[in-house]
Amino acid sequence: MPISLYEGPSVFGYETDVLNRVAAISVHTSPLADLGSKDAGGMNVYVRELSCHIADLGLPIDVFTRRTDPDTPEIQYPCDDVRVISITAGPPEQISKNDLFQYLPDFAAEMALFALRDGVRYDVVHAHYWLSGWVAQLVKRYWSVPFSFMFHTSAHMKNAVSHQDFQESAQRAEIERKLVRLADSIIAGNPGEAADLIWRERAEAGKICTIPPGVDTELFHPHDRSACREEIGLSNNDNVVAFVGRIDPIKGIDTLLAATQHLQRELGEQLVVLVVGGDLDANGEPTGALEGVAREAQSLGITASIRLIGAQPQNRLPVIYSAADLVCVPSRYESFGLVAVEAMACGVPVVASRAGGLIYTVEDGETGFLAAIENDREFAGAMLKILNNSNLRYEMGQAARISAHRFSWDAIAQSVRHVYYQLASGHRANLCCDEEIYA
Repeated sequence: MPISLYEGPSVFGYETDVLNRVAAISVHTSPLADLGSKDAGGMNVYVRELSCHIADLGLPIDVFTRRTDPDTPEIQYPCDDVRVISITAGPPEQISKNDLFQYLPDFAAEMALFALRDGVRYDVVHAHYWLSGWVAQLVKRYWSVPFSFMFHTSAHMKNAVSHQDFQESAQRAEIERKLVRLADSIIAGNPGEAADLIWRERAEAGKICTIPPGVDTELFHPHDRSACREEIGLSNNDNVVAFVGRIDPIKGIDTLLAATQHLQRELGEQLVVLVVGGDLDANGEPTGALEGVAREAQSLGITASIRLIGAQPQNRLPVIYSAADLVCVPSRYESFGLVAVEAMACGVPVVASRAGGLIYTVEDGETGFLAAIENDREFAGAMLKILNNSNLRYEMGQAARISAHRFSWDAIAQSVRHVYYQLASGHRANLCCDEEIYA
């Protein structure tokens, strides 16, 4: 009697391959959200691009995120073999990420129900940010699969550099301490983060892999500077500085505004500072946090130099980067500094804070300059060196482009997929690839 092929959902012990599908979790923000809007930035790009590039390697990924709009389809497809699945947990509207913890058990249960309805099982879970990490350990009761965790930012690091009014909660700090022990692997964005986890949190060194986020070098590459400036409405004689990011105190835009005051005294009307991020209303006027930036610029007397253009789609960013003489990243903390690497890939030098992952991505004096956190005079001085020296600007831009290719998504995706494979195979040590991306 012939044996028919089994066509039902996967079950443990049936597969010939140990790694067939991965579940990624990004609770508080969707990888499809508009960049530069609230809670939408480098992590959104990371989750989407990592998922798509790993899917290109033949491994399908489902990304679970919380529904914030009742009209959003349950399943969306950003690329082949990647599904973004909207989970209803709490009201389907925008909620502060600080108020989401109460809905995480529902999120985990709804994930499990989706998998049952869809007839799929997952071999590994990859959780992004602390809220997702807690969901990953909750969902273990349903799936009993290993999970990898990436902080992206941590309460400890943010609190070390943030004003008292913007401190992260004690709850977040406690959950992150637990996740260090509960996670089967941890992906650190830079060597400093890995060392801090081992030293401060007593994390097991064997389960930490240092793998930075990547950059899409096919999208981010140099464009014709004059054409980009004409498209944006800039003159070739302008001294152009670009800032790209969420309008959040951690991003250090107050340092940029103070530095702009110094630059304006030196450069006068030829200075243009593009602020990419935040919200504009129907009339093109800044609103929300970006309105606060406009008020601060007015109080400093630099309104004439500041151009607020709001959040922009990712495919628009290479034009903005290529139009700039330099990109400023004055963050108080960055686990990687995606904006810096995107700009570098476009052949543009970067002036960045000596903070977090930025000290590993920006080569001080080679691809740009590093300045002390919150030191607006040092930032202004570094920017003037580049703006006043076209030869230096060109040489740094060329070096920046070469340096950025270390972070191509092909290499990053291979390294992360290796971690998934080791976890799915039952390994809990020697999880990392031998190749060193930071070199």
